Amino acid sequence: MAKTKKQEKKTPERAKVEDIEKIVVDLGKNGTTPAKIGLILKEKYGIQKAKLLGKKITKILKENKVEFKEDLHFTESKLKNIEKHFEKNKQDKRAKREISRYISLRRKIKRYTDKKRG
Repeated sequence: MAKTKKQEKKTPERAKVEDIEKIVVDLGKNGTTPAKIGLILKEKYGIQKAKLLGKKITKILKENKVEFKEDLHFTESKLKNIEKHFEKNKQDKRAKREISRYISLRRKIKRYTDKKRG
């Protein structure tokens, strides 16, 4: 009998709850962002959400004093690169659209972080 694609698909190896915190800290020390850590946990270890295990990834990193860059940092650096590109290429309409999109995204992230902190 022929196997279907779902049956052939290899399921990821499950990690133990105790090991997950160590994995998150190691990945964070390597400079991996919290979002990428979540993807790695999902793909390699079969963990759908780290939050279901008790703590968010960012909370684990903060408790272990591992520094990581926030979403706002990535948005601002991307916006700076697009603005630099647009200065050289004034006719690039797509870049102009991306600038307005990233300005809006930056504003939303700032509003969210202010509300979350305060």
